[in-house]
Amino acid sequence: MSAPVEFFFRRAYRGPLKAVLFDWAGTTVDYGCFSPAAVFIHVFKNRGVDITLEQARGPMGLMKRDHIRAIAQMPAVAAQWQAVHGRPWTEADGDALFAEFVPLQVACLAEFADPIPGVAETVAELRRRGLKIGSTTGYTREMMAALVPEAARRGYAPDEWVCSTDVPAGRPAPWMCFQNAQRLGAYPAEALVKIGDTAPDIEEGLNAGMWAVGVALTGNEVGLTESEVAALTPEARQARLKPAYERLYRAGAHFVVDSVADCLPVLDEIQARVARGEKP
Repeated sequence: MSAPVEFFFRRAYRGPLKAVLFDWAGTTVDYGCFSPAAVFIHVFKNRGVDITLEQARGPMGLMKRDHIRAIAQMPAVAAQWQAVHGRPWTEADGDALFAEFVPLQVACLAEFADPIPGVAETVAELRRRGLKIGSTTGYTREMMAALVPEAARRGYAPDEWVCSTDVPAGRPAPWMCFQNAQRLGAYPAEALVKIGDTAPDIEEGLNAGMWAVGVALTGNEVGLTESEVAALTPEARQARLKPAYERLYRAGAHFVVDSVADCLPVLDEIQARVARGEKP
């Protein structure tokens, strides 16, 4: 009679990182993630409902139709909608707001297509290391058709981009990450890193089984322009950064950095962990 099995072994990938999937607004372009927030405020105001910048930013990272729903369901916004319209907000209202939102967003995207400092250099280094560059976004394909060529003209062009309307559901579902991986021919999941500036970005990467890195300073969590950040005192800068880091870590980020320009040491650490057989 054979002895009982006492040791079990699991398959472990120990090879190189193969791809990095970046978010767009607030991560690679549009320092401070201003373009979507401004349009959300505008379309609600057109319906007599004033939302704050904080409310507009709250659900950032979601597909834009889902983002509108999330804003409308905030208790303060829902109460204001009821007072103005004499009835609760409905999904039909959401459809109408989204239909208004799309052309306004498309029209202003070129103004926010400048790559964030350090992005082009970081991407060039990643490519030198043999990594492929993918991207996911809450923007629709129509919006990306306006943004992608402008960003490329200014120095940032990922190998692939997948938007929320290309897949069954946007963030936090993993489908955009999976489609990137398929198009890039990159696997297993632990060989890929998702980088973004919102909690849905982090959740998207985690749900795809990938490493997740949060970007705090240049994105939605801090929500300031580059010049506004430069004008902060060290104390004020830290006061803004600390809660931003905490929110991204609470979302499940394995690492959080100030900007994409600070990602290389983190990717080195992830590579070391993968080489030890660790998984996200």
